[in-house]
Amino acid sequence: MAKQRTTYICSQCGRRSAGYFKICPQCGEFNTFQEVVEQRSTASAASIAAPASQRQPQRLAEIDPSAEPRIQLPIAEFNRVLGGGLVPGSIILLGGEPGIGKSTLALQLSAAMAKSGDKALYVSGEESVRQLKRRADRLGLAAQSLYLLPETGLANIIAQTQELRPRLLVVDSIQTTRHADSNSLPGLPAQVRQCAGELQQLAKSSGISIMLVGHVTKDGSIAGPRVLEHIVDAVLYLEGDPFQHYRLLRGVKNRFGATSEIGVFEMRGSGLVEVHNPSEAFIEERLVTVSGSAIAITLEGTRPLLVEVQALTSPSPFSNPRRTANGFDSNRLLLLSAVLSKRLKLKLWEQDIFVNVIGGLKITEPAADLALALAIASSYHDRPLPADLAVVGEVGLGGELRQVGQLAARLSEAQKIGFKRALLPRLRRKTELSSGIELIEARNLAEALRAALPAV
Repeated sequence: MAKQRTTYICSQCGRRSAGYFKICPQCGEFNTFQEVVEQRSTASAASIAAPASQRQPQRLAEIDPSAEPRIQLPIAEFNRVLGGGLVPGSIILLGGEPGIGKSTLALQLSAAMAKSGDKALYVSGEESVRQLKRRADRLGLAAQSLYLLPETGLANIIAQTQELRPRLLVVDSIQTTRHADSNSLPGLPAQVRQCAGELQQLAKSSGISIMLVGHVTKDGSIAGPRVLEHIVDAVLYLEGDPFQHYRLLRGVKNRFGATSEIGVFEMRGSGLVEVHNPSEAFIEERLVTVSGSAIAITLEGTRPLLVEVQALTSPSPFSNPRRTANGFDSNRLLLLSAVLSKRLKLKLWEQDIFVNVIGGLKITEPAADLALALAIASSYHDRPLPADLAVVGEVGLGGELRQVGQLAARLSEAQKIGFKRALLPRLRRKTELSSGIELIEARNLAEALRAALPAV
């Protein structure tokens, strides 16, 4: 027996209400509430709740965490982001902007798993099997155990999955999937939440790993509000500039590993190809004789990366000079420009400052402060920094340099790429660091500038 209930849902923020609002009380948008008639089946609810009522509590000491080992995916960068492999019965959300390569990466992963001997089911609600076949041929993918299913109905997706019993199920995309018991349109928060909830139950009860592909809106959220992030076990975002050939797979949530881990891919005609040494790829086109360029040693998750930070200062024709940052926090740029003006007496109040991080990478940690400050000073004095110098350190408001974490791993990465010297904050205690690279210590910005640009 089905029960009906009429509710109103905001298409922007997902707020539910029993009555209609012209202006959403939560997000403030106009005319975003849509009437939804929900049908709830008491029989299906009872059948879902029945197995849960039969479960018994277990002692923590009696649970063996190694009973189900991780599945080693054929793509090593994917394994890194997931924390060592795919956990059986987990559900993963892969998000990203349209055209960034989500479907390509999901299809490549499915074909690679099927080629290694495991069954994989790729469900597409946006493309036909012929379109998927043409894409697979273009990418050079051939796997006998890869099954394609053009379907949007959740009931048939679950039925085919239970019959086929694949190791991996890919649903592309979750916004096109629809539940038969819900009258809301596909893509609305109620529909997305209900479909993801039943797929989560399927994953936990059967041990099948499920990957949901979700489109990201212009404000960076999936299906309007982020209604899926609390349901899934891991949230991965595929980032990158559409005009750049590098793509970053970033983990923002992971119940089975570290967050903020990244995998680096390069978009080619054959699809997304792993970049095993991203530090070398990010700095391979660097011009060492040009001012305003510094090499920062950043840390993404547990992976140290060397990236080129560029800065350009130019006399401003306006009373309010511009501060433009691409790949760097604009507020951090304002802070560093103020510190340089105050502590080093650089007349940046009459200069436009433009900052760019090469490769489409977005730097969020303060360990790149010193590299950006030296790049700005280098451009201001029009003198290049030494080509064999890597820089790491946080800058305080007093111009002092502060230590950063995992310094040994950062210096080891710089040495592996071929850098001979590293400029860093003065060490509080002499720990054992890499002996193959010369350490140049500085207490503040003035000492760092004298060490990097002696003639200034």
